[in-house]
Amino acid sequence: MKTLSIAGLAALTLITSCTMNNPLLTESKLPYGAPEFDKIKNCHYIPAFEKGIEEGKAEIDAIVADTAEPDFTNTIEALEHSGKTLGRVSAIFFNLPETATTDEMEEIAVEITPMLNDFEMYVSLNEALFLKVKAVYEKKEELNLTREQERLLDKTYRGFVRNGALLSAEDKETYGKLQEELSLTQLKFGKNALAATNAFKMNLTDEKDLEGLPDFVREAAAQTARDNGQEGWTIDLTAPSYRPFMQYSSRRDLREKMYMAYNTKATDGEYDNTELCRQIVGLRIKIANLLGYDTWADYMVENRMVGSADNVGKFIGELLGPSLPAAKAEVAEVQAYAGAHGFEGELMPWDFSYWSRELKSARYELKDEELKPYFRLEDCIDAVLGLATRLYGITFEERTDIPGYHKDVHVFDVKDADGQHLALFYADFFPRASKRGGAWMTEFRGASVTDGAEVRPLVSIVTNFSKPTENSPSLLTHDELTTFLHEFGHSLHGMLGKGSYESMTGTSVDHDFVELPSQIMENWGYEKEFLTPFAKHYQTSEPIPEELIDRIKKAQNYQAAYAQVRQLQFGILDMSWYTLKELPEEGTLAFEKKVYAPTRVLPEPDGTCMSTTFGHIFTGGYSAGYYSYKWAEVLAADAFSLFEEKGIFNAEVASSFRNNILAKGSSEDEATLYRTFRGHDPQPEALLRQLGISK
Repeated sequence: MKTLSIAGLAALTLITSCTMNNPLLTESKLPYGAPEFDKIKNCHYIPAFEKGIEEGKAEIDAIVADTAEPDFTNTIEALEHSGKTLGRVSAIFFNLPETATTDEMEEIAVEITPMLNDFEMYVSLNEALFLKVKAVYEKKEELNLTREQERLLDKTYRGFVRNGALLSAEDKETYGKLQEELSLTQLKFGKNALAATNAFKMNLTDEKDLEGLPDFVREAAAQTARDNGQEGWTIDLTAPSYRPFMQYSSRRDLREKMYMAYNTKATDGEYDNTELCRQIVGLRIKIANLLGYDTWADYMVENRMVGSADNVGKFIGELLGPSLPAAKAEVAEVQAYAGAHGFEGELMPWDFSYWSRELKSARYELKDEELKPYFRLEDCIDAVLGLATRLYGITFEERTDIPGYHKDVHVFDVKDADGQHLALFYADFFPRASKRGGAWMTEFRGASVTDGAEVRPLVSIVTNFSKPTENSPSLLTHDELTTFLHEFGHSLHGMLGKGSYESMTGTSVDHDFVELPSQIMENWGYEKEFLTPFAKHYQTSEPIPEELIDRIKKAQNYQAAYAQVRQLQFGILDMSWYTLKELPEEGTLAFEKKVYAPTRVLPEPDGTCMSTTFGHIFTGGYSAGYYSYKWAEVLAADAFSLFEEKGIFNAEVASSFRNNILAKGSSEDEATLYRTFRGHDPQPEALLRQLGISK
């Protein structure tokens, strides 16, 4: 008998663990059916996807084969509840490459994408299935459905039509090929964007190069250097590293170097996304045309609150009109201040953050290094979670017995005021090389009612806050605190969602409505009643001085017009790409430069480009939808004014917001939900007024 070596035994153990008891396919033994992240290995994914697709196709076949007359239960609800295994596996897998990717996971993503596209086409282009859906839809007036059921029926029918159900057999085949090509191109785009971000690091070994940097920036840079096996201090292109360097470094040459590295990511070389931008837009034009729309924007905004692509342009124009001259005046003010303090020449983009902060510090005597000691991450976590307790009565208990997908992830059991379980909340705060930049909320499972039992969501928040260093804990800037509040607002939308159908609960709402719960939460970050109880100096435990909070409040609208124009520019760039009827002759960089020209408030250095890493509109869900951030800011400004009128912790207003906005998902028309809460339609003037921008 041959004896296996240690390596052979290890290999056999791995093979066995990957073929037996796949944790993605077996019932979780953890509380609330939480994913067993500690047991999931990369080798489990493809078998799980294959099984999920097999089950999903069988469930679709069963609906089609049912000889009973099509009705809401045997067709619409059966379709809604089909594909549960595939949905569970997909929710786990596709979230992890964003937060803890590996080369192997990226290879798996490429392999499974055609499989998933094929399954999607199997459902959306299934003529027999669509005929059953259509039969139910055509007799909906006779069915005595609830409003939630009516919405599901309408969304299901429209979903089939919008995904090619009315196409000819030949066009359906073309549609499927285009969707598969789009998916693979988007995967490559995202991989390049992350790789380009990780590829650049500026290592400094001379302390003279640190001129102007406060201690917290130096300590973080030293930690980054150690993490990369380097001496000295390292600045990279992640937000916690890049942004403070640009704000504080008095070395203009190094600021320029960092700016150009950041703003030329994925514009050439190994990770070039310039042609992929055009490919993605071109594929979307073809898909839109195939479905009967002139442009991708026409297709995307058809069923949103805004109503049409023309209305998006009008909305942006209403905000841009008064904001652009105000933004130019703000830039001129910074230019004048810099000139008065020894700066010569025209402000360049790599100068603006530095001199803007200098002016802000002089005007409001407000500095990040002065504020950060009062915003220790652990205290901010308690405060943000505690805000939800105060507003909505919900509580959070950390669960060390439920694993996260990474050692840095905290898991909380969320309960309602009566002790009833509401959700699991996963919180992932720190940057790492395997994690993309930015901040976002997502779900591993949404809320629903399945087989008569309520299924509660698994919600995740992801940020990139500064890590603790040898000398200090993780300390947030005030901007990072408001980012935390923003993403937590999305999380509340998911955690408090109620409803029978996962496709319509939580954040499954129109894109121009989904940012309301997040945008409104940012407002508490400027309120004394919220800040005072928790903001204490991490070394002395002294509470934040009242006059410091007053300065935060006074500085809230500092350069609000500049910030607004910047966001509107992103929305204009998005709509410029997706209102195209054909690809422009010029390349990506030249096209973007032309788009930005009318609203440019600072010079544009040659070679810079936003599009090549603009994941929101090229790989995320915001194509022809980036305007929705501003749309939601209008909603949030108007909605928060009711809290201001009644009290920022008013129980009656909070209860109404929970019941009419957070809990309802898309069970009712979003415009109706807003009117029910606020009593009127929102107006852009509400945001302009809040920002102090005169019309």
